[in-house]
Amino acid sequence: MAEIEPLLQSTGAGEVQPAEHEEQANKSTSTKSKAARLASLDVFRGLCVFLMMLVDYAGSIFPIIAHVPWNGVHLADFVMPFFLFVAGVSVAIVYKKVSNRVDATWKAVLRALELFLLGVFLQGGYFHGINSLTYGVDIERIRLLGILQRIAIGYIVAALCEIWLPCQRWRHDGLPKIYISHWCVVLSLCTIYLGLLYGLYVPNWQFRVVQSPSSLVTANNSHVYTVKCSVRGDLGPACNSAGMIDRYVLGIDHLYAKPVYRNLKECNISSHGQVPQTAPSWCHAPFDPEGILSSLTAAASCIIGLQYGHILVQLQDHKERLHNWSIFSFAFLGLGLFLAFMGIPLNKSLYTISYLLVTSACAGITFCILYALIDVCGWRWLTCVIEWMGKHSLSIFILITSNIIVVTVQGFYLRSPDNNIVHWIVSLVVHK
Repeated sequence: MAEIEPLLQSTGAGEVQPAEHEEQANKSTSTKSKAARLASLDVFRGLCVFLMMLVDYAGSIFPIIAHVPWNGVHLADFVMPFFLFVAGVSVAIVYKKVSNRVDATWKAVLRALELFLLGVFLQGGYFHGINSLTYGVDIERIRLLGILQRIAIGYIVAALCEIWLPCQRWRHDGLPKIYISHWCVVLSLCTIYLGLLYGLYVPNWQFRVVQSPSSLVTANNSHVYTVKCSVRGDLGPACNSAGMIDRYVLGIDHLYAKPVYRNLKECNISSHGQVPQTAPSWCHAPFDPEGILSSLTAAASCIIGLQYGHILVQLQDHKERLHNWSIFSFAFLGLGLFLAFMGIPLNKSLYTISYLLVTSACAGITFCILYALIDVCGWRWLTCVIEWMGKHSLSIFILITSNIIVVTVQGFYLRSPDNNIVHWIVSLVVHK
């Protein structure tokens, strides 16, 4: 567990200082040489965890904060980009001095692999939660991608950029080093993403829904649906190339079985989460919002966070840091809104370019505000609880956000398995 903490948690490996001050810092007293965590970074990470808990447990009660079914953004749609952003910032701190690139690469790969496998274990369907007091998953139907897996992918891409791609030192007064090669990677990822999203032809496709997954597949307990597409460049939930790539590469049985687009009015989903047979065929289909194609732009989001981390490491003056962060943030925001106005929708499930830019901008603006309030003005006492959550973000994610605590509490019941406190709360609050 300790090996993967740096992915969701800053290491505190030393004071965040510009490169030209490192030698001077090493000669300081032993007290000053001790690790000094950046409080606003912990608070930002804690805010991500808090927002995830809020939208997960209150989203069914207040739909305005839950994920948008398809195009658009609600509060929940900012959580994943915020996690990727702060992971990128942390990469700049962790790898600000690399003495052995090969060794650093192996460590980064190992950390990413551990986080990826942890995500498969937590979100692959092994824990059944409030639906059943059982555990276990059919490996033919295990979900392969998810939240932690996406963070792992973004982390390893950003880490490899930081370890192996040098910066171009364009020296200007008040400006940090310009990492041209990193921005070239971002541009390449976005270009490949756009080429595949708009260029691939999506034919008609079929899938089978099994009513009782634990039993044998027969004509009586399964239904075959056909989705008519025969299009190219479609950005709807039924015929986009992102879903096609996942179905071909991962297999449809390894995708998320209850995608959020089921909440679209076309699907006419019931209060108990059931899609009627009369709904369009694609409403019954699995779709993974953390799929392969959207992972390209998600990794770009992590690299953008890495650039904010460079400013943090290389500049010491508060005003210079805030100035450069603000330039990045408002430039991304303006460009993202312009692309949305031109017809590229804000879409979390597809992680569109406009969504990438707008959410990265919002993450940057939020980080600027927290940095100004906490590290500049010294109002740290206002966010002590959120800061604590940021320091223990991975543990909280495992225990609470991944429902480990919920499953544990649910295991204690009175006489009947349905007579437990979790089932009682859900029946009283959610179903009312």
